[in-house]
Amino acid sequence: MGDSLITVVAIFLAAILMFIFPLMSLAERTDDISNLAVQTATTEFVDKVRTTGKMTIEDYDAYLSDLTSTGNSFDVEILIQQLDENPGVKTTQAEATKIGENLYYNIYTTQVLEQLDKTGRITLKEGDLVTVTAKNTNQTISQMLRNFFYMISGNDSYQVAGQHTGVVSVNGSTSR
Repeated sequence: MGDSLITVVAIFLAAILMFIFPLMSLAERTDDISNLAVQTATTEFVDKVRTTGKMTIEDYDAYLSDLTSTGNSFDVEILIQQLDENPGVKTTQAEATKIGENLYYNIYTTQVLEQLDKTGRITLKEGDLVTVTAKNTNQTISQMLRNFFYMISGNDSYQVAGQHTGVVSVNGSTSR
């Protein structure tokens, strides 16, 4: 009886070592590749906005297409911090380049999408800040396996994400 129990345990351990761990390793590698693709797409999108001074609906749709090509669904958050056009209102000095006098107001994702839907573009000026964050909303195979074997669970956990921030370096043109 003792030999058959040891044999069953040995077969079970061999199955885990031969099938489960390679599957987990492959799933982790797939998530790493997706993570790299998302980070690259996010960086390219922000850098295009930063260097052209404008965000267009076409650029945003292309960015979303790049994200979904990884096979995951994403929650994209956009924060645009626009430099106040009149930073010296409350001070005696009206020089906008001084540290501490620059004031920003925030435009969040819903406001950005509303403006893109209305006009098809957002024009930015030099000194504005653009931050884009993308996090996957679905569970990847790697997350499911990890949750099963390690009993890690949580709705806020994400495996694939990308974030990039940049300062707009040129004034966007108002012409289409």
